[in-house]
Amino acid sequence: MPPPPLLAFHNLRVMRGQKIALDDFSLRIRTDEHVAILGPNGCGKSTLIKTITRECYPVVREDSWMKLLGHENWDVFKLREHMGIVSNDLMHSVTGEASGRDVVLSGFFSSTAIWPNHKVGPEKVSLADAALAGLKIEHLADRRVCEMSSGEARRVLIARALVHRPTALLFDEPCNSLDLSAQQSLRQTMRALANSGTAIILVTHELADIVPEICRVVLMNHGRVVADGSKEEILQVERLAELFGVEVQMARRDGHYYLS
Repeated sequence: MPPPPLLAFHNLRVMRGQKIALDDFSLRIRTDEHVAILGPNGCGKSTLIKTITRECYPVVREDSWMKLLGHENWDVFKLREHMGIVSNDLMHSVTGEASGRDVVLSGFFSSTAIWPNHKVGPEKVSLADAALAGLKIEHLADRRVCEMSSGEARRVLIARALVHRPTALLFDEPCNSLDLSAQQSLRQTMRALANSGTAIILVTHELADIVPEICRVVLMNHGRVVADGSKEEILQVERLAELFGVEVQMARRDGHYYLS
């Protein structure tokens, strides 16, 4: 019997205040695939992320449901053991005085630092150090976040997301605010994770973030899925021009796509 999908959303409606942010939203992603969700600012991507992480909940209505790994109900803390999150919201909330190791350890407590009520044993420290080593950033273990570059801090957050050895990683606009060198480094990290067997869900408005290992692309606009298919089928100039509302030119090189 095949495993349940990583996520299965059917006819969701999600409100943000009085505004409908997702409407009749349906999406299914398996645990063994890498998917990019691409759309312009304001299309509902942030609400989708918050729905996956259980910060937003859909309106209760007939023929509407959502499941993560086959279950409708989750303890959020347990869910984070199966799905790691690397988000801009998290980036902004990390305290500058925390060390790299403490940020990674905070993943066990769904916080962004280690506080006096947290009990950190040798096993957790060993797992945190292994996550840092896996990304080749052991040298950041004792460095404070305020002394790191944006790229270094983002990689520490990836280690934090990996500390539970989750089934999947959800990346939210991962290259935002990074310089070109840090962007390239982070995309290489995504490729390595994808090749290691960790499912990747990438939510972005940047075509260049879609690494070659991602084979499926979902286009979002106005709170709905407007196209879903193979990367080659979906990433067409006409589709992208309509999605972003501007004339575009696209280049492809070594499995990467670029807009100009």
